Amino acid sequence: MSGLEPFGARLRRAMDERGPLCVGIDPHASLLAEWGLNDDVAGLERFSRTVVEAVGDRVAVLKPQSAFFERFGSRGVAVLEKSVAEARAAGALVVMDAKRGDIGSTMAAYAESFLHKDAPLFSDALTVSPYLGYGSLSPAVALARESGAGLFVLALTSNPEGGEVQHAVRPDGRNVGATMLAHLAAENTGEEPLGSFGAVVGATLGDLSTYDLDINGPLLAPGIGAQGATPADLPGVFGAAVRNVVPNVSRGVLRHGPDTVALRDAAERFAEEIRHVVTSS
Repeated sequence: MSGLEPFGARLRRAMDERGPLCVGIDPHASLLAEWGLNDDVAGLERFSRTVVEAVGDRVAVLKPQSAFFERFGSRGVAVLEKSVAEARAAGALVVMDAKRGDIGSTMAAYAESFLHKDAPLFSDALTVSPYLGYGSLSPAVALARESGAGLFVLALTSNPEGGEVQHAVRPDGRNVGATMLAHLAAENTGEEPLGSFGAVVGATLGDLSTYDLDINGPLLAPGIGAQGATPADLPGVFGAAVRNVVPNVSRGVLRHGPDTVALRDAAERFAEEIRHVVTSS
């Protein structure tokens, strides 16, 4: 399979040119209602098209949340396919937020669904869960390398429940979250200018100086905006790794819709604020 330039290189360039911002496409029912849209496939399509039209040509990353499309069945997935294609055509990188995780042939099938260059839902990167063991992700890692795509592995998530797994201490004295970061650092060894295998690390977690976040890969950071974190918090959370952070903002931008100018302005404000914080650190 003929692959793209590696995701890490494409992401580094997009972040440098457009600013390090990821905008979520999260069409949940309450947000559709706020936009004056019905909670149906037509509302879903209008919402998604509006977000892509407003910011797809200016933000580095768009991150559709697959679940909000899947709940409408095959017609919702068709909207998702179209949204992914339109976002990529606008120049944004697409991170599919599907958090897939399984073993063997099933994990391989998930990888084929999102990471094969000819798949209708082909995305530049996919979020995955490693909690059947990091090795269970091997089919996705292999296909991502082959196709020039990337992965974002759940490592230190911002939800309170995550701690019971991610903070569990292994026999070697290292906790599970730190173990995932170490696996990713190994995947990215020697890659320039940035590896393609990233971690999901919550921006709301406070000081993470006890963790080695220097994985030579991107750190997808949810929590900016509605969840309480601000761009100014990023250096304190991520330290020297802040330049590789891809802060995700969803409601903080989306609440300004359906006006495309307001959506665009909100995204540009976040992008500029994040750029300023990162370059000043």
